[in-house]
Amino acid sequence: MNEHLTVDLMTRLAEDPDPSVRDWLPQHCRNAPPAVRRALFTDREPGVRGAALAFWSPPPDLLPTLLADPQTRVRAARHSSPTPELARDPDPRVRRAVAAHPDLPEALRDLLAQDPDILVRNEIACRADTPPALCEQLTATLTTDDPVDSFLLAHRGHTCRQPAPAPPALTREQAEALLARAGL
Repeated sequence: MNEHLTVDLMTRLAEDPDPSVRDWLPQHCRNAPPAVRRALFTDREPGVRGAALAFWSPPPDLLPTLLADPQTRVRAARHSSPTPELARDPDPRVRRAVAAHPDLPEALRDLLAQDPDILVRNEIACRADTPPALCEQLTATLTTDDPVDSFLLAHRGHTCRQPAPAPPALTREQAEALLARAGL
């Protein structure tokens, strides 16, 4: 972050003809005033709008436009209230953003738990509010032959409680010896 840039300088940088300069602003000037943010959310370059969405929440009046734009829809989805339409979006990245939303309603969580995309189901498995039984059920479905999905799953991980392994089968003598050692 750069707290030393003046509002005037941030405003001039937001109007720079080089998109890489405008793209730099959200990451390095998180304290940018609303007018600078608005300029970047409405920039002609989708990469600049995407960078703004990565670091700031858009004003409510701009969110519908950002959601309607295929080039910013994925990043805009994380700033939107979860809706059934977004949970059924054809783009699995949008559905993943919905699955990770902190205010995801239970009904949409359960809908996304059945999603065909393994990474959407993984997002649901990672949620703290996912019931243990559903988490275990989802964890059982998180296998793939796709090397990219395998990589993403390995690096994303999930927080499900793993089921306890079954105790080893004991003979009667082993069980009696174990009980004796326990004083039972």
